[in-house]
Amino acid sequence: MRASSGQPRVGAWLGVAVFLVAVNLRPAVASFGPLVTDIRDGLGLSDVSISVLTSLPVVCFGALAPIGPWLTRRIGMARAVAVFCAAIGVGLVVRIGPDAATMFTGTLVAAGAIAALNVILPALIKRDFPNHTGVMMGLYTLALTGSAAIAAGLSVPLTHAIGHGWRGGLGIWAAPAAIALLVWLPGLRVAGADAVATVAPRGLLRDRIAWMVTIYFGFQSLSFYAVLTWLPTLYQDHGLSEGHAGALLSVSAAVQAPVALGLPAVALRVRTQTPLLIGAVLFTAGGLLALLLAPMAAPYLWVVILGIGQGASFPLGLTLMVLRTRTPAVTQQLSSMSQGFGYLIAACGPLLTGLLHSLTGNWTVPLAVLIALLAPQAIAGLAVARPGFAGD
Repeated sequence: MRASSGQPRVGAWLGVAVFLVAVNLRPAVASFGPLVTDIRDGLGLSDVSISVLTSLPVVCFGALAPIGPWLTRRIGMARAVAVFCAAIGVGLVVRIGPDAATMFTGTLVAAGAIAALNVILPALIKRDFPNHTGVMMGLYTLALTGSAAIAAGLSVPLTHAIGHGWRGGLGIWAAPAAIALLVWLPGLRVAGADAVATVAPRGLLRDRIAWMVTIYFGFQSLSFYAVLTWLPTLYQDHGLSEGHAGALLSVSAAVQAPVALGLPAVALRVRTQTPLLIGAVLFTAGGLLALLLAPMAAPYLWVVILGIGQGASFPLGLTLMVLRTRTPAVTQQLSSMSQGFGYLIAACGPLLTGLLHSLTGNWTVPLAVLIALLAPQAIAGLAVARPGFAGD
């Protein structure tokens, strides 16, 4: 199933298939934020319950990340991707069920499958596109950021167009998972005896570079998911409509798409990634500071600045997993470690932001905390910008 095997048609198909699978790794979360008020009221959830629910996907991204390598060791990458893609669709259908139990269960299933694919796809790209890693990582992150923008912007309009309230706006995102699965399945015949994933030669838990990548990825994700979950609510509290607030989130996510497309290739070519890593932190800090001091002065400008910062931080975090490893096996292990621990750090973002807002009744303290938490991201970024490889 390798694109480098001299079979250009297989390579083109695989590139498209990877892109379509990656499209499903963010709408489950991005579609939730603009509808969070309707979901809370419709299911009768408390503020604490809704804060837990908003954090559950990111907790799963961390806690369940190891199931990706576990299954690939048993059935191979190609079959594992098919299984997890199907699980996303099933989970998204289950979560629009009649009560809070189905919401939590469906979220758990879909988020667990996404967690696994978060780990598998970067390793698959390094293995199957060794001569086009930068381009494919750019397309991969474009799929993630672009689908997040579309889900954030369209969930509210689709709720009105489809009917059935918030369930229509959430349930529609099972369709891309079905499409990706249909495109992926024919490739299982091409894959044949798809190489079963191997483990890295030694553990990374005592590796300094691996931990710096993990810390950087964790704290950039904390900021990203806090904004993804609560930005619409912040602007609704400032008087904007549900649709307008969702549009602002969509703009922020849309800005990330072109940044995510081009930045991995640049990061792979330059001698040091320091300017890119620190620039991403500064743009993110600027956007959050503007939301704190004058959110209504120029909301579209603020979310564009924030989108540039977060749009740079995320692909850099993913690219570091490829850049700081020598082999696909170590890439998969570093991906599992950095996303496993990293997303557990990130889960504190939506939960902490929601709880601080509930306790204080305003957004001053939550935003100030998010700005302060950019410091460990910057420190880890400076450390991991130096050349070196995890697992050496």
